[in-house]
Amino acid sequence: MTDKKKELMRAVKFTLFSISAGIIQTVSFTVLYELASVEYWVSYLVSLVLSVLWNFTLNRNITFKSAANIPIAMLKVAAFYVVFTPLSTWGGAALEQMGWNGFLVFVITMLLNFVLEFLYDRFFVFGSSLDTRNTK
Repeated sequence: MTDKKKELMRAVKFTLFSISAGIIQTVSFTVLYELASVEYWVSYLVSLVLSVLWNFTLNRNITFKSAANIPIAMLKVAAFYVVFTPLSTWGGAALEQMGWNGFLVFVITMLLNFVLEFLYDRFFVFGSSLDTRNTK
C-alpha cells in the first residue's frame, strides 16, 4: 500500500472512530445537560472524558497500530487535554453565557477537537510508533 493511501485510510479510520466517540460524547452530554439539567461545564467535562477514553483505545490499536507504551501514550494525550480542556470548557461556558446555543458551542468544540487531536496523535503521540503493533 502506498504511503498516500495508508495515510488516507488512517484519516478515514480516525474519522469513523471520532464519529463513534462523538456519539458517546453527544449522548452523555445530552443526558446530563438537557435531561438532568447539569451545568454546561460539568456536562461537557464528563462527556469529553468518556469520548477520549473510547477514542484513544480504538485509535491506538486500529488507526495508528501503535505498540507504544500505553501509559506514556496516554500521558501525551493527557497533556493535550490539560491545555484543550480548560480552554474549551471556559470558552464554551463563556459563549453559552453570552447567549450562544449550548449545542452549537458543543459542536464547534467537537470539530476543533477532532482536527487538533488527529494532528497531535498522528505526529506527536504515535508519530514514531506508527504501524509497530503486531496485528496478527
